[in-house]
Amino acid sequence: MAATEIVQEIKRPPQPPGPIKWMRDNLFNGWGNTLLTLVLLPFAAYVMFSSIRWMFVDADWQVVTNFPLLYAVGQYPRDQLWRVGVGLSLILFLMGASWGKWGGLLRSIAIAFAILFAVFALLPVHHPEFDLGMRLYLGANALLVLAGYFIGRIQSLKASYIVIGWAITPIVTIIFLSGFENSATLPAVGTTLWGGLLVTFLLAAGGIVLSFPIGIALALGRRSSLPVVSAFSTIFIETIRGVPLITILFMFSIILALFLPSESRIDRLLRALMAVTVFSAAYSAENVRGGLQAVPPGQIEAAKAVGMSNFQTMVFITMPQALRAVLPAIVGQFISLFKDTTLVVIVGINDFLGIGRSIINSDPAFMQLQIEVYLFIAVVYWIFCYLMSIASRRLEAMMGVSTRL
Repeated sequence: MAATEIVQEIKRPPQPPGPIKWMRDNLFNGWGNTLLTLVLLPFAAYVMFSSIRWMFVDADWQVVTNFPLLYAVGQYPRDQLWRVGVGLSLILFLMGASWGKWGGLLRSIAIAFAILFAVFALLPVHHPEFDLGMRLYLGANALLVLAGYFIGRIQSLKASYIVIGWAITPIVTIIFLSGFENSATLPAVGTTLWGGLLVTFLLAAGGIVLSFPIGIALALGRRSSLPVVSAFSTIFIETIRGVPLITILFMFSIILALFLPSESRIDRLLRALMAVTVFSAAYSAENVRGGLQAVPPGQIEAAKAVGMSNFQTMVFITMPQALRAVLPAIVGQFISLFKDTTLVVIVGINDFLGIGRSIINSDPAFMQLQIEVYLFIAVVYWIFCYLMSIASRRLEAMMGVSTRL
């Protein structure tokens, strides 16, 4: 009897499709798609070639490359730039320490900033403001992120210390930037000299950090069973959402100052931050309220059944699920807030966009270079908004937003 030979077929993973197969499947998979590809491909090639040629041959980037510090910090005194550097270094160190302690999304953010500063330190450019000292500072910040990582990995270092560091760093940074009257070490620097990305980040970060808890409080207030609290929250939200941001900026920057005595005038940058915070809080409140309504009532009933109080139910059951459900909307609101900070130029604050306009108006020769300036500003805003979008998607994946509650 002949032995039956059983040959077991070895299954191998399919080979990844090559470029020809990808083009056949995506560009030429039908007569309609083929015709559309043949029509649009020459146009796309022409636009790409023209854009590259303009960018590297025809464009004059001196209006950007000649003023790097002006775009970064505005007219902040150059002999006091170390104060801006101290605040930035503290943030980067804490970012590295957070990476070492918690990892996850913070790891990607910290590595991205470390690489960014290392690239800036090694850029092969010659500029009076980009001397050896500036290169050493940028390179040191890249190493500072790594130093923070190794310190954060220390088991004896409590996570609460890093949280406290994040809480006090903004206060320390503002004190360093502002200074004190009649001080030789930290002389006062008025906010009229602040500008560029420094102001943009202060307004965006301050608005996000302050508006989010206010928005949560307003959302809870609107759902409150107390008529006074509910009515106040509803009127506040609907009033703010019913007017454009520029109106709120004018109200805080001009009208509010008219009702205050001259000796108690609020700083103009603080007034702009208040306007941005109030405006963003109203929209955040509606996002949070939508998340609260999406939580199944059975979750609340189950929490009460096991003896949890209303406060415990809200903190540990309802609010985490609500924020998880509306996380994309919340991050979208923060991205919109970051872009809306450009409106402060209308009330006389030289943010990143305002500095670009000031440079264009400073020299008649620069009037012909508006495209270069606004394209540079648009690319910078796009980079930071895209990074926020990537961070949002990573956070959504970690929290399982696409899965069922």
